[in-house]
Amino acid sequence: MDHFANQVLGVINGHPEWATFVICLTAFAESFVFLSLLFPGTAILVAAGTLASEGTLDLASIVTAGIVGAVLGDAVSFWLGQRFGALLQALWPFRGHPERLERGIDFFERYGGASVFIGRFFGPLRAVVPTAAGMMHMPAWRFYAANILSAVIWAPALVFSGDLLARVLEQENFATKVFCIALVVAAVAAVVYWVRRQFLAR
Repeated sequence: MDHFANQVLGVINGHPEWATFVICLTAFAESFVFLSLLFPGTAILVAAGTLASEGTLDLASIVTAGIVGAVLGDAVSFWLGQRFGALLQALWPFRGHPERLERGIDFFERYGGASVFIGRFFGPLRAVVPTAAGMMHMPAWRFYAANILSAVIWAPALVFSGDLLARVLEQENFATKVFCIALVVAAVAAVVYWVRRQFLAR
């Protein structure tokens, strides 16, 4: 977990009244096409679950905030794809790495509407696929069905995994918990990467 994630968690821990807003913003940034690759949202959502387990945060509130932020992030990415289409290729980060958008378009062309749901769980594709769906004129009702359903699974899964991890490590200090969270996130990322490789290979 990087320094920025620790700073965000410090703000949440010190100012729990801001937690709902911060978690919503975190999930939004993790799902927004121009921020997703830079924002450690997954780690923050898992760590927020550990704070909820300790009673610092309300579990239902942060889960709801995570879902809302994720839906909005994908929705804005989809709208940008609809509104600006191929013009996005001239903007950062696609200007220097056009293959990122191309992968999203290829993934959408291969799996259609299901790609919006599936892409939520693959970090590099999470925010690019909704943009590709907008560029490829996916019907809005199908997009929002996949967007909302995937967010309802994705955000609670991360938060509840943090809650479960905190219960397992109940007697450990905060630094140890943060280290373990980082290991879990890294392990999940490795498994998702392997599954994605196998999925795409087929």
